[in-house]
Amino acid sequence: MSHDLSIIALVQQADIIVQGVLALLVLASIGCWGIVIDKLFTIGRLRRAAAALRRRVDTEHEVDVIPADPAKPIVEAGLAQWRAVDPEESRAECRDRIERAMRRAAGEVVRRRELGLPFLATIGSAAPFVGLFGTVWGIMNSFTSIASSQDTSLAVVAPGIAEALFATAIGLVAAIPAVMAYNKFSTDLRRINQTFITAIGQMAEHLSGTRRTAARREAAE
Repeated sequence: MSHDLSIIALVQQADIIVQGVLALLVLASIGCWGIVIDKLFTIGRLRRAAAALRRRVDTEHEVDVIPADPAKPIVEAGLAQWRAVDPEESRAECRDRIERAMRRAAGEVVRRRELGLPFLATIGSAAPFVGLFGTVWGIMNSFTSIASSQDTSLAVVAPGIAEALFATAIGLVAAIPAVMAYNKFSTDLRRINQTFITAIGQMAEHLSGTRRTAARREAAE
């Protein structure tokens, strides 16, 4: 007696619990890939914006031009503090005020790009165990079939074992990309945040100097 061990046949012949586990893992995998594709674009755009801001501050010294990219809220926060004239404060106080405002804005910009990463982490850690549950359940059903048929031949055992192991395979298929994507995007966001911090420090230093000069000029007039 021959058995169809194709993927479609394994799914169709599986127990309802195993089918539910497989459906859950497939949906989780689709959700993970949707997040991955979205983050490739959004984090890539944020990385370019951070590099452009640092380049402007390092080489072009354009600190008073608001960019039309994800770095816009950061620069706007710094310029808003820069325009708050206080002739009595020192340059260090002015620099600290500008830098704190920009760091808060940068933190918010980066945090918005973290949406979806907890889902990747959850799937990466939980999917193998969900698949293992399906495997254990399928093996239990296989043993039940063996006991009822009183036949331990490979032809009887193979289909049930294959169905069970297929659940583990799908769990790994869902988990491995999720873990890799989570690690990559988390590292990318940390590096982007560090790039922003470096640019913010230089921008705050420059703005505080020009603000103090302008404040002294206005006081003298």
